[in-house]
Amino acid sequence: MAVSVPELAPLTPGATRVLEAASRLFYERGIHAVGVDTIAEAAGVTKKTLYDRFGSKEALVVSYLQHRDAKWRAHVAQHLARVPEAGRTRVLAVFDAAISWSDEYSPKGCSAINARAEIGDGHDGHPVFPEVSRQKAWLLDLFTELCREAAATDARSMAQAMMILYEGAIVTVGMETFAQPFEVARRLADVLLEADGL
Repeated sequence: MAVSVPELAPLTPGATRVLEAASRLFYERGIHAVGVDTIAEAAGVTKKTLYDRFGSKEALVVSYLQHRDAKWRAHVAQHLARVPEAGRTRVLAVFDAAISWSDEYSPKGCSAINARAEIGDGHDGHPVFPEVSRQKAWLLDLFTELCREAAATDARSMAQAMMILYEGAIVTVGMETFAQPFEVARRLADVLLEADGL
């Protein structure tokens, strides 16, 4: 199975600076804590440029999440490419990808989960909610396909177990509850997969 990495529309230099500044600020400080004035100043552009390129702060938040997701998917694809044969090790490669990603790119946990926590229950039509839901559905689908290819007894249930371990680990990273949660999650995932004969 090949990991689909979404093709994103090319950005102008000004839009790239806005997105890079917004991404850093949203992740470090939170979405609600960062205003468009702060983003424009950090990007070295006017507010008009920001609105011309993205239309609204909400659209900029969605773009931030989409670009992080595309980078994450490319990172996962690289790890899966190293383990071409279906089986337990290929399922565990997602955890290996998370281990190498989290220190540099996600020291405060998952950007999607963090964004979801800021926007409420998603019933107000905020555009962030469907983007976050799409990202998590993709990861569950990936685990399901990897478990199916590995010939898990019940691929969907095994994928749900992998997802719970993954999500628990990424939340633990953000909460700093204990060190190396993805390593712990990987060991537990390995036990579950081995118990299924994989």
